[in-house]
Amino acid sequence: MKGRPAVVGCIGLGNMGGVLASNLVRAGFEVVAYDAAGPARTPLGARWAPGPADVARAAATVVLSLPDGGVCQEVVRDLAAARDRQVTHVVDTSTVGVAAARVLSAMGLAYVDAPVSGGVTGARRRTLMVMYAGTDEDCAQVEPVLAGLSDRLRRVGDRPGQAQALKLANNFLSATALAATSEAVAFGQAAGLDMAVMLEVFNASSGRSGATADKFPGEVLTGRYASGFSNTLMAKDVRLYLREVGELGGAAAVAAVTQAVWESFAAAEPGADFTRVYPFTAGS
Repeated sequence: MKGRPAVVGCIGLGNMGGVLASNLVRAGFEVVAYDAAGPARTPLGARWAPGPADVARAAATVVLSLPDGGVCQEVVRDLAAARDRQVTHVVDTSTVGVAAARVLSAMGLAYVDAPVSGGVTGARRRTLMVMYAGTDEDCAQVEPVLAGLSDRLRRVGDRPGQAQALKLANNFLSATALAATSEAVAFGQAAGLDMAVMLEVFNASSGRSGATADKFPGEVLTGRYASGFSNTLMAKDVRLYLREVGELGGAAAVAAVTQAVWESFAAAEPGADFTRVYPFTAGS
């Protein structure tokens, strides 16, 4: 593991990116941050930068938390082109897909593919899973920064794109489980069953999943619907998964059905919390 960097850059301060930047501040890093929406999202203890080039001149490692591969490419291009830049490494926590990660890794900066899973609550609790892939040298260089993001880290491969493949597979499973659980619970309630009782039995039986154990108890049963992850992003992730399956080969019969559910939900209620797939499915 290399020495700890004095300054870390963060670009993208949305629901997830803002928490990740705060985690780095609390871990003792000096954080310089930028978001296209302006300085209001800058976490307490971080320093605002006017643009990506300013982040590039301040920090050797920059963490990205951005909505898609196209935005990531624009930002990495700006970082690499910045005059007098200090940045040498990018840690990309965005979900961009396998092909985009490979493109990003060839844009002039050392690139570690590091998508995350566990939601905003997991990020705040430092239980977020950071799955990362890159060369031995690049991963060793950014390990202190990765450790600042979360207490749960797993290197999953030696080249960018491999962590993206795992993240897309994970999100496909999550999307499918949440949609299927929504249908099952709606069926049970139509038969007069209590949702809390259903979840208790599911979680002690073979129907247990992240949806029954986490999303439904925490967001649906409580009526909070505030996981911090939107249906639009979930639809994008399932779409990416299907595209990568098409390019790499593999079965996609279930994924096609899952995609149809999420595309329909995102079209009907764009930007809604993804746990609202339950009332959407139940028609309530």
